[in-house]
Amino acid sequence: MNPNQRNRALGKDFLLAALLVTAGLVLSGVSLMELAKSNVQMAQATQPLQASPAAAPNGEPAESKPGGARPTTPAPEPAQPNAAAQTTGAAPTLPPAPAEKIAPPIQQK
Repeated sequence: MNPNQRNRALGKDFLLAALLVTAGLVLSGVSLMELAKSNVQMAQATQPLQASPAAAPNGEPAESKPGGARPTTPAPEPAQPNAAAQTTGAAPTLPPAPAEKIAPPIQQK
């Protein structure tokens, strides 16, 4: 490569770099002008608060007394499963393991 070609390539590289910098500055200037002239309005992220409904007078829990158990209204009731559920019990979630996967019982010391 002779010196004339080297200078020409260097000049093209500098011209390309100058064009890219100029384009970036123009784009930044246009963006700043758009930001300056636009009216920015903030969007509301959450709904406005609403008043909570008044509690029903018959659904209020009983007053608690110091040192005692916390009263509840209405009183809790024990669970009463149907007869079929009482006899079958809980169903296993997994099928039984194959015989080769079952370990021998642990010996007591």
